[in-house]
Amino acid sequence: MAHRPKRTFRQRRADSSDSDGAEVPSAEPGAPGEQAARGPSKEGSPPGGGHAVAAEPRLRGRGRGRGRGRGRVWASSRRAVGAASGADGDSGVPVLLESRTVDLSTDEEDGTHHASESKDDQSSSSNSSSSLEEEFSSIVNIPDAAFIQAARRKRELARAQEDYISLDVKHTSTVSVMRKNSDEDPESEPDDHEKRIPFTPKPTTLRQKMAEETATRNEETSEESQEDENQDIWEQQQMRKAVKITEGRDIDLSHNSESQTMKKFDTSISFPPVNLEIIKKQLNTRLTLLQDTHRSHLREYEKYVQDVKSSKSTIHNLENSSNQTLNFKFYKSMKIYVENLIDCLNEKIINIQEIESSMHALLLKQAMILMKRRQDELKHQSTYLQQLSRKAETSTNGDLAIDEKTQWILEEIESRRARRRQARTLSGNCDHQEGTSSDDELSSADMTDFQKSQGDILQDHKKIFEDVHDDFCNIQNILLKFQQWREKFPDSYYEAFIGLCIPKLLNPLIRVQLIDWNPLKFDSIGLKQMPWFTSIEEFIDSSMEDSKKENHSDKKILSAVINKTIIPRLIDFVEFIWDPLSTSQTTSLITHCRTILEEQSTFENEVSKGKKDLFKSIVSRMKKAIDDDVFIPLYPESAVENKTSPQSKFQERQFWSGLKLFHNILLWNGLLPDDTLQELGLRKLLNRYLIIALLNAIPGPDVVTKCNQIAAYLPEKWFEDSTMRTSIPQLENFIQFLLQSALKLSRSEFRDEVKEIILILVKIRAFNQAESFIEEYHLDHLKSVIKEV
Repeated sequence: MAHRPKRTFRQRRADSSDSDGAEVPSAEPGAPGEQAARGPSKEGSPPGGGHAVAAEPRLRGRGRGRGRGRGRVWASSRRAVGAASGADGDSGVPVLLESRTVDLSTDEEDGTHHASESKDDQSSSSNSSSSLEEEFSSIVNIPDAAFIQAARRKRELARAQEDYISLDVKHTSTVSVMRKNSDEDPESEPDDHEKRIPFTPKPTTLRQKMAEETATRNEETSEESQEDENQDIWEQQQMRKAVKITEGRDIDLSHNSESQTMKKFDTSISFPPVNLEIIKKQLNTRLTLLQDTHRSHLREYEKYVQDVKSSKSTIHNLENSSNQTLNFKFYKSMKIYVENLIDCLNEKIINIQEIESSMHALLLKQAMILMKRRQDELKHQSTYLQQLSRKAETSTNGDLAIDEKTQWILEEIESRRARRRQARTLSGNCDHQEGTSSDDELSSADMTDFQKSQGDILQDHKKIFEDVHDDFCNIQNILLKFQQWREKFPDSYYEAFIGLCIPKLLNPLIRVQLIDWNPLKFDSIGLKQMPWFTSIEEFIDSSMEDSKKENHSDKKILSAVINKTIIPRLIDFVEFIWDPLSTSQTTSLITHCRTILEEQSTFENEVSKGKKDLFKSIVSRMKKAIDDDVFIPLYPESAVENKTSPQSKFQERQFWSGLKLFHNILLWNGLLPDDTLQELGLRKLLNRYLIIALLNAIPGPDVVTKCNQIAAYLPEKWFEDSTMRTSIPQLENFIQFLLQSALKLSRSEFRDEVKEIILILVKIRAFNQAESFIEEYHLDHLKSVIKEV
């Protein structure tokens, strides 16, 4: 049979020591005073009657353990609220214990000190116990259990509503440790008079305060539930004793199972205070969020519905409009094609540049070999003939000593001349003058090396596009793609400025075809016969554009290709490889330049920078040739009287070489301005070199032949004006030389040559000078020559 929980009645006595002062109750949660208020359970009055006593079962100090042998429990207090009396324990006095702060850190260290204090407290309390009990019993009314419970709740509510922050930040942990120690060792709890009194609140943070309040509520709830549970058990036991119900055991078991289930609930979880306003506010907030979400979903739904309708409409329109689908496919295919074409050309341009550079370096090396050989031979021949002339003047007997290198060079020169004479004889060319040959033959070893290197370069040239489809390397196929665009969609074609893009796209492909093209070779293929030229012409001829699109005309494509691709290549040949002394190279170069000018004549209003650069390089190269390659030595008359002498032959060759350059310069008539040609051919070459050589020559048929050749090389365009009676100013020196020569010949055995000189004067429109000469020297038989003209 279950028994009623044993009550513990503690008799409190007033402490007569010096600690009787007013104490401010501690408001810290978990303090001893709070434990005292929280400790008693709610109990009813015992059957035998008597008074209820407020006890503190959870606070057990060492002094209480010592008081059990005497039948009393002594406790010290700052303020006596009630006293208990009665020898048999049927009545008692409720005591409201004030809480004190227990310093657990000193509890175990000061055990001896507490024991001595407890003995002193016992002796002082025993002397005054009887008087205090009588006094308290007469003035204190013992409250019932309901009053005690209400007071406890009021006190707990007051603690929960504290409006200050304690400065003791370690208090919570200290109290928790104290509670743990009090649960583990009930006998180790100090008495009230051994507890320290906190005169100032300990500092704490707001977070700590909230945690302490939460812990306090949890502990109160747990203790109240425990008290209610104990009360229910006691009532059930009393009912079973009264009615002696044997089934009470089952009820007790059921209640025990329920209590165990309740104990499983985690009381450490705290929840914020909740009231109706907070719930209403949260519900309104949640409702607003849901409404906003619903509206956003409605908007998205409407948008999706609209998108679906629009997509269906677009699909329907595209299905009904096949032309738009085809147009899109065409533009997409052109975009992909152009991108692939550009990628291909970007990848191959490096190889193209390398092969171009290799071929240019090979041709440049050949040109430099020939130029250096000519200059070295000229230098050695001049030195040898000067030594020979000096020996002749001093009449020194014996052979002229020459070094081996000079001897080898002279022999090499003579052997090449002999081969050329033999070739001219076989070809039937007997009117050739010594010195007019280009002398550009290479040795067999040099020719073999050149041909081998050229063959290797051309072999690499063929491999450039061997892995590329014809649609991306064949100019005709590429232009066919753009021609289809122009025919199907002319507006977009011209708006995209395709006419400006095509020359840039074709540039690498045209350069590949020009790698083995040498414009200085007489038998080189002409520009108009090249595949790229014919393809572009066909593309231009097939264009069906009106006058409104004249600014975007595809006819400019060919001109742009020539300016961006052909002219730069020609400039490289002119500056580094062209030999102005070579008539064959000059003639071939002039042919290609005329082709270029013909193609650009369609756009005369446009200033071609490439054309200007080309002519500028031509003029510069001819000036350099006049300064470096023209050399006509002057020897004593005795040295040149014999036409078979080495001096006479060398002088004749150099004169005819200079006259050949004169001819090559004047071949540019119609391409270069007349002022430029007259400056180069007449003032710099004729007046400075050729006439001086003629003045040093012996008058005779050879001089007349040379003058006839000079006059023949002069452009007829310069003398087309029928009203001219005086020749151009640059020929004044030449005219004076002709008059002097005619005078000398008229007094010599070569009188018939005077007529040839008069005809030369008439040809160059020097009528006034010819008539004055005839009248002055009474050459009336030559007047008919002037009248015939």
